[in-house]
Amino acid sequence: FEKLCSISLSHINVYACLVCGKYFQGRGLKSHAYIHSVQLSHHVFLNLHTLKFYCLPDNYEIIDSSLEDITYVLKPTFTAQHIAHLDKQAKLSRAYDGTTYLPGIVGLNNIKANDYANAVLQALSNVPPLRNYFLEEENYRCIQRPPGDIMFLLVQRFGELMRKLWNPRNFKAHVSPHEMLQAVVLCSKKNFQITKQGDGVEFLSWFLNALHAALGGTKRKKKSEW
Repeated sequence: FEKLCSISLSHINVYACLVCGKYFQGRGLKSHAYIHSVQLSHHVFLNLHTLKFYCLPDNYEIIDSSLEDITYVLKPTFTAQHIAHLDKQAKLSRAYDGTTYLPGIVGLNNIKANDYANAVLQALSNVPPLRNYFLEEENYRCIQRPPGDIMFLLVQRFGELMRKLWNPRNFKAHVSPHEMLQAVVLCSKKNFQITKQGDGVEFLSWFLNALHAALGGTKRKKKSEW
């Protein structure tokens, strides 16, 4: 889900409780995460920005290589070599419940009435040139954009979703598109929503044009980065 504290609804300094999965702000004395750890005896938390682990309420960092699987699920990375072999070496991966899945061919959760958007996002995630561009974050990390530009959020969220869909180390054979869809609602000014059905063709047209513009394209047929 969107990385907001479940109590303050702030997106600043948010920690995930690794026992129940809820998000809380801060880890200092009297912070929401601290209080949660004391009240429920949940002690291991992950900073969703720095990807560092902490034990609360004692407030010390946990260094343990076995936790790297968790950080990789949150932020998968792909090398150019890995991307080049995606279509050449189709290899099944195993989820934590023992089921197998093929990276890139995984489900997207239905939140309410977002199946029309899910279908489009899944289709786009299997277009190799588009997929390959977004799997490598360096392709668009440093693109200059005007201050206050919210449309680039679509680029960032689509890249994150693409990397999660193609992650060979997912814990489950499905992925939540919640953050991606939140960006769609915001950037489309609620023309496309989670709570009511939309038209897949209209969404596809708007989404591709929005990505094109956010990556530097214009209506004068100037080519964007992709």
